Amino acid sequence: MQLIISNITKTYSNGLKALNNINLIIDKGMFGLLGPNGAGKSTLMRTIATLQDPDTGQIMLGDIDVLKQKTELRKTLGYLPQDFGFYPGVSALSLLDHFAVLKGITSRSERKEIVEALLVQTNLFDARKRNVSDYSGGMRQRFGIAQALIGNPKLIIVDEPTAGLDPMERNRFHNLLSEIGEQIIVILSTHIVEDVKNLCKKMVIMNKGTILLEGTPAEAQATVQDKIWTKSIEKEELENYRSQLQVISSHMVSGRVMIHVYADTSPDAGFDQITPDLEDVYFSVITKN
Repeated sequence: MQLIISNITKTYSNGLKALNNINLIIDKGMFGLLGPNGAGKSTLMRTIATLQDPDTGQIMLGDIDVLKQKTELRKTLGYLPQDFGFYPGVSALSLLDHFAVLKGITSRSERKEIVEALLVQTNLFDARKRNVSDYSGGMRQRFGIAQALIGNPKLIIVDEPTAGLDPMERNRFHNLLSEIGEQIIVILSTHIVEDVKNLCKKMVIMNKGTILLEGTPAEAQATVQDKIWTKSIEKEELENYRSQLQVISSHMVSGRVMIHVYADTSPDAGFDQITPDLEDVYFSVITKN
């Protein structure tokens, strides 16, 4: 099954063009949608999830016309939005059971079996009787995946799922997503480059409503091979370098600023060429536009 997105555009009433003729074919597995805040990622995710309509275009999931058959799409969709609330004073066990009812699972014994299996899969079984509102951030995100998996969805959308998680919880979440992504389409929308690098077979970089790059992480890195240069400079020199070169990133190292520059040849004798990583690709694409 494929998700085929064709000519999707969306302009808000204030004139902001959030999506500009988006075309994508997404196969089974983890797909990364990478871009800064305001790139249009969440608008695209909400559109795929039938939470808002585009101005033009078509979205097909297999033989389901997503924009015309919203109920059919929702039957096979799991969605973990960037922000979601919880009923206060309700345990994970009760809340998942409630979500299963909403998904149309009427048999109590079937719901019990499904809910307990999901709690085990997301490593929440031992905390199943605790109120979800009392969970840590990482536990809440894993609960969010559990509810998204109810009903054996063919498509799961996760929007900025690891923002704010500590390294241990991020690793747990990565492992969980990797396991899920072996069987179905999982779209990971994020501004965290490492998430896409670690998880996704294919990816796009998006900004200002437009897709700027598409391919595998390895293919993306190949586009800037031999074009990333680094140099250690004094902090007060940074603006001068930015005015003359395409400085794609900078960070402090031992009181000095280490800059990465995109250029076809060495900007000057003080620069060293480096092997680019996906973060260099991301910054070089974003700073060009």
